[in-house]
Parts: sequence; structure tokens; C-alpha cells
Amino acid sequence: MLRLVFAAALATGAIATPAIAQTFRADGPQAGLYGQNNGYPTCRAYHFELECRVGAFSNFSSLFPSRTIRTSATPSVLKRAPQELRLTYQGDGTNGTLDDYLNHRPTTGLLIARGDTILAERYQYGRTDRQLMTSFSMAKSIVGLLIGIAVEERFIRSIDDTAETYVPELKGSEYGRTPIKALLLMASGVIFTEQYNNPSSDIFTLSRLTLQQDPAGSLEAVKRFNNRRAAPGNLFSYASSESLVLGLVLAHATGRTVADYASEKLWQPLGAEADANWIVDSKGQEITYAFYNARLRDWARLGLMLAHGGKWNGRQIVPESWVTASTVPQPDWTWRGYGYQFWMSPGGGGQYYLSGLRGQFFWIDPATKTVLAQTSVNSDEPAGRELGALFYAATRWAGLRGE
Repeated sequence: MLRLVFAAALATGAIATPAIAQTFRADGPQAGLYGQNNGYPTCRAYHFELECRVGAFSNFSSLFPSRTIRTSATPSVLKRAPQELRLTYQGDGTNGTLDDYLNHRPTTGLLIARGDTILAERYQYGRTDRQLMTSFSMAKSIVGLLIGIAVEERFIRSIDDTAETYVPELKGSEYGRTPIKALLLMASGVIFTEQYNNPSSDIFTLSRLTLQQDPAGSLEAVKRFNNRRAAPGNLFSYASSESLVLGLVLAHATGRTVADYASEKLWQPLGAEADANWIVDSKGQEITYAFYNARLRDWARLGLMLAHGGKWNGRQIVPESWVTASTVPQPDWTWRGYGYQFWMSPGGGGQYYLSGLRGQFFWIDPATKTVLAQTSVNSDEPAGRELGALFYAATRWAGLRGE
């Protein structure tokens, strides 16, 4: 999960200039390093083998078992601006345009939209608008939204209920004794280490037991993390295991697979243009801390729905009250703030974001109804700050236009 800080970022101006509505580039920054010479191979060793990342991150279901998230027969309309938005941004000592950003950041796809209109849509490293881009931890926010829908439908009576209320197999475990609200806020108090460059970290154990198809599966995996350092709700500590428990709660409470519930309650109402898929463990349980795979424009539809308070295409998909509750920071836990599986922008102003490993990123500004969706193969804090400056320029442009 990429952790960001905002640099002082000022938009120096934005104008519209003629451009192709969407562009495709066969290469990208350091394309040889990321596998261009070998046709962007797809392999499971993507964590350590850089040349595998482009292929793996856009073809995840070819590497691991998945379950399809069906969409409706009729996609919702996304308009296209007649000209691409051209931005000039400044931040963290970096000045540039959208072209400059893409010329030195390993982005596979980037889309900016406002209201119901795409302003820019770019692809690099031979990726296209028809591939399903993986999410990594952006999937956590989808789980949070589905929990909110399940609460409205009374499958979950209260987020103050404990996980074992709905998953009796967790009874007696520390995660079983944890309220759903604490899990949503990453505040279970259960010890779990999430260090992506440390193979002895708990996140590697969790991946082995779930993604790598260990017979244990998700339910047995979360039971292995059973030592507590704080009471529920008192200590923020980012842990993918908490989102995995939420997925188990969701499946048990609704009596359905998470993918099936996501299809009926989220993907079909959104009018997504293509089926998505979710990687499953050896037991067929969706791995709900990551690995939701969808087209970039459908990620944009999700963000625009959130920017409109959970409403899209004339329909309230996620309760507005849940969207609001999900995106209110918890001020005493972290200098940025975390809601119900959403990160709050450190720049304030009501912006929030979904974030995934290696630069998967989704920024939402409800005030201007502007969203930015990025898929990537690598990232770091300077890249995150630069992306923040670019997004700030886009939202400032929308604000100046009064749109």
C-alpha cells in the first residue's frame, strides 16, 4: 500500500488542446526493464521479476483461479470531451504536463474524468482499454462498500457486531471477537505486519495461504494471526488480514459468494462495460484484500459513482450515508486519516482515495466530481506526490470552470 504526503502543489494552468480521445503506446519508461523485449511476459514471479509485472498486472486471472463478476447487458454512458485536458502542474520540485508525467512514470493506464465525461485516457506498455487491470489493495475499498450495502439490506444487523456473529468458525479467535467496525477502520488490535519488502512479514504468509492456493484458504489463514496488542478500536494498524475477515463476514452474512454479491449490487447497477473478476483462494473464497481486476473505464465509473455520493445512472447504488461515513477520517490514529477501507487526502478538502501496491491509485474529489484512476507497475513516494500535484491541477481546473 503506497503511503503518500502532499507536496505544496499549485496548478499553473490548464487549457484544452486537440488530442485523440484515448491513446495507446507500445512502450513506456524503461520498457526494456518491464519486459517489452520479451512481449511483456506474464508470470507469477512478478513481485521480484520486473519484466513480468506489465503482463501479470493486466492478466491476473491467467495466473490464479478467479470468479467472474458479471455486468449488465447495457453499459452506462461515459461521454468523451471533444479535446483532451492539458494540465500544467507544479509540486515537490517537479513541473510538467500529462505527457511529462507519463514519459517518466511506469504507468500502464491513466484516466481523468469529471461528472460523466472522460477528459483524458492513456495507455502504455502495449496495454489496451480492453484489458482487466488489477487493483491490489484498491479492492479493500470495494469490500467496504459491499459491507455498507449488506448493512442497508439487513444481512448485517450492525457493524458493532463481532465477526464471529456471522462466521461461527472464527468463534474464540481474536479476529472472531473483533467488531466489524474495528475491521473496517483497520483497528482490530490484532498483531499483523505488512512489509512488502520483507519476506518474513505476515503479508507474505497471508499471500502464501491465499493467493498461492495453499489448502488452508482464507478462513484458516486469518486464524493464524491470533495475538492481540490492543483492544479493538483503539489502535490503527494497516493489515490486509482485516479486509480478508470482512470478506468472510460478507460471504457468510449474505449466503453468497462475494463476487456474486458484487455483481448484483455494484457492477450491474454501475453499468460496467465488461465483466470483472476476483482472484479466489483454494476454497473458492474471494481474496478480498486485493486482486479485483477490471477495465480502467469501469474503475472510473466506480469513482464517479462515489463522487456523486453513491449515485450513478439515476440510481442510488451505495447508501449516501455509508459513502459519507466511509470517507470521514479518524483524526487521532494517523496523520492522514482512514475511514471504512478508504484513505483520506492529507491535503484536505474532502478528497479521498483508493490505493494499491506498485502505484494502483484512484483519487476522488466530490466537490468537483473529478476522479483520476491510475494503474502502474511501480511507484514510490515522489511518484505519489507528483500524481497528487497532477490531480490537484485537474480539480482546480474544474473548480475554476465552475463545473
